[in-house]
Amino acid sequence: MLDTDFFRRWMAATAASVDREAERLTALDSPIGDADHGSNLQRGFTAVVATLDKESPDTPGAVLMTAGRQLISTVGGASGPLYGTLLRRTGKALGDAAEVSEEQFTDALRTGVDAVMALGGAAPGDKTMIDALVPAVDALAFSFARAKTAAEAGAEATTPLQARKGRASYLGERSIGHQDPGATSASLLVAALVEAAGE
Repeated sequence: MLDTDFFRRWMAATAASVDREAERLTALDSPIGDADHGSNLQRGFTAVVATLDKESPDTPGAVLMTAGRQLISTVGGASGPLYGTLLRRTGKALGDAAEVSEEQFTDALRTGVDAVMALGGAAPGDKTMIDALVPAVDALAFSFARAKTAAEAGAEATTPLQARKGRASYLGERSIGHQDPGATSASLLVAALVEAAGE
């Protein structure tokens, strides 16, 4: 079972990973975005960890809803609303339970991913964070490690795609040949699950 501490560890591991990879995320964002994806998420997840320390939410759902709310209020551009919606809707789907099973978490995360698709209008193959998140949720039914591998493969697979959604879509064919920064940061979020679980 996954308890409140697990979800706090997940957010802390994500923040540390985003911190390490911020420059790479911004470098990926430079040719096809606003060159601020890394710094925006770094600011957002740093604020998430600080808020969780201060507010000490006491259920898995509350941890994710608090984190999502903080991202929406701290992160500029599209990333804040998209990641904020992902975590808030996942947290809401978990409800008030003190512990949740991996199966319940998988179902809740799928709800969160569906909410992101509805918000951004993106589908798999559009060269967005959805290309990492959808395969990750499918693989989560097996293990966190499989989800991590699926998310990373999904992010890498965005390189040859032409962007159909988001800032990069304005570039048309010039978006081809660049790995999507949103899919890359989404793969960091998923990979942090492995760390949080101590696998």
